[in-house]
Amino acid sequence: MKLKLERPIVVFDLETTGVQITRDRIVEISILKVHPDGEEETKTRRINPGMPIPPEATQVHGISDADVADCPTFAQVARSLYEWIGGCDIVGFNSNRFDVPMLVEEFLRAGIAVDFADRSFVDVQTIYHKMERRTLEAAYRFYCDKALDNAHSAEADTRATYEVLQAQLDRYPEDLTNDISALAEMSSYGPRVDFAGLLAYDDAGEIVVNFGKYKGQLLTEVFRRDASYYTWVMGAQFPLETKSWFTRVFQSMRG
Repeated sequence: MKLKLERPIVVFDLETTGVQITRDRIVEISILKVHPDGEEETKTRRINPGMPIPPEATQVHGISDADVADCPTFAQVARSLYEWIGGCDIVGFNSNRFDVPMLVEEFLRAGIAVDFADRSFVDVQTIYHKMERRTLEAAYRFYCDKALDNAHSAEADTRATYEVLQAQLDRYPEDLTNDISALAEMSSYGPRVDFAGLLAYDDAGEIVVNFGKYKGQLLTEVFRRDASYYTWVMGAQFPLETKSWFTRVFQSMRG
């Protein structure tokens, strides 16, 4: 089923040096931009991460240090990339938990003030897990009746993700609404504040801590009781975007 779009979407996939958002870096990004009239544009670019690519990561995506030695750094392409995806809703596979937080972290490292406040985020993996609970390769075979060649190639995974999303609309016409906002809601496991999900909203719309010893507690109350908590967060290995939310709340309490 063809997606009903009111504005463009970008379907994207990342290959990285690892899975630690604050430490690892992007080595390849592929983006499929789909316009409301059905026009498609694809951009795939390898990135020099500025750090060695671990052998175990190369085993997964096949990209080595030599492959990216002459490629641009993310900072060199960040501005044009951010402008190209401007105004687009965002689609991926496991993207809400990994790819989007990783991409935002890279933008922030490059000095880009990320504003995705008005975007919808559709995570095809979340829809899949809620319906069937398997991997992208299994999803591609299940929904599209095809074998996923070149799995863990960013471009192959991006195209497969887009095809799976369209096939999901065909398979679940009574459960899925052909609307990006509705699909984004289906992709969510609940309201969250930061992309990494370390902060969340409670039923009253207040920001609560979503990890560690203060999990479930109002962030403002935590700050009032534990004056050192903000300092600890700022010095810990948390994503920059997460830290920015802690800072907003902390500074708002100081008047």
